[in-house]
Amino acid sequence: MKGVIYTRSGDPSVLELVERPTPEPGAGEIRIRLLVSGVNPTDWKSRSGGEVAAPTVPNHDGAGVVDELGPGVDRFGVGDRVWVTLAGALNPASGTAQEYTVVPAERAFPLPARADFDLGASIGIPAVTAHRALTVAEDGATRLHPGALGDRSVLVAGGAGAVGNAAIQLARWAGARAIATVSGDAKARLARAAGAHHVVNYRDADAAEQIRRVAPDGVDLIVEVAAGANAELDQAVLGPRGTISIYANDAGAPFSPDVRRNMGLNARYQFVLLYTVGWDRIAAAAADINQAIEAGALRVGERAGLPLHRFALEDTPAAHIAVENGTSGKVLIAVAGS
Repeated sequence: MKGVIYTRSGDPSVLELVERPTPEPGAGEIRIRLLVSGVNPTDWKSRSGGEVAAPTVPNHDGAGVVDELGPGVDRFGVGDRVWVTLAGALNPASGTAQEYTVVPAERAFPLPARADFDLGASIGIPAVTAHRALTVAEDGATRLHPGALGDRSVLVAGGAGAVGNAAIQLARWAGARAIATVSGDAKARLARAAGAHHVVNYRDADAAEQIRRVAPDGVDLIVEVAAGANAELDQAVLGPRGTISIYANDAGAPFSPDVRRNMGLNARYQFVLLYTVGWDRIAAAAADINQAIEAGALRVGERAGLPLHRFALEDTPAAHIAVENGTSGKVLIAVAGS
């Protein structure tokens, strides 16, 4: 089978298209014939730094068809459509930039009938991260469904990104008032297409005032992509007993929250990283995400505020460059037919 690997860390030039043996599933595992692989920032960050102990197949997210079952697997049947996330975690050979991968059955989830494989490859890390960020507030919802966030105001920083897009759509599906911050008009259009009720340019001098006009008592929950750069704005708009869910620190600014100010708010900070969140929470998130898909509430593409950028398997280095350069939208690799 064809697959992409890297044997040393570095820039995208370390990625090689090679012929690999088709893997066989062991006990509790399934083999997936991959059709689409999704690229996330964590994929190029893992590739660019750190020790590479074994040949590594990049990318954690993907979608395809169950091809073979290992002993003891009864959750799926051969031919089932599935999406997978964190495919390469703990097993560097199981990334999704290859024609077949073998993963523990718990890492795959049924792909709803109304979803295509592009959507399936787009939801993994971004949508599960968004779900986690939306369900960590004290006394808040731990699962998402219509009405779960019905009395909440949610601020999504970086509303044009993949996680931001999923957070807007899931928050709106769950009944929240969704506010998004962006850096300019083009990204504002994407956030509105995702369903944000209000969009604010965080570079505006009165950004906090604009947010406070639609959430006079402060927002209940912030989904934060740039914790350091946005610390002042977050503290200016957070309501009492509000929560800031931090899943990234884009721009790399120092994170220095005002302790006294946060104490006055009884603020909660929650850091979010899927590698250690636990598979029980990931499975719960996947179930809710699938319900949102079935309801037509979670979509991808230009009309949903997340343009798709497609690459062939042999162009995986270019796909990684696109994500590393901050391309707006979702970068996908068409595995089948490459």
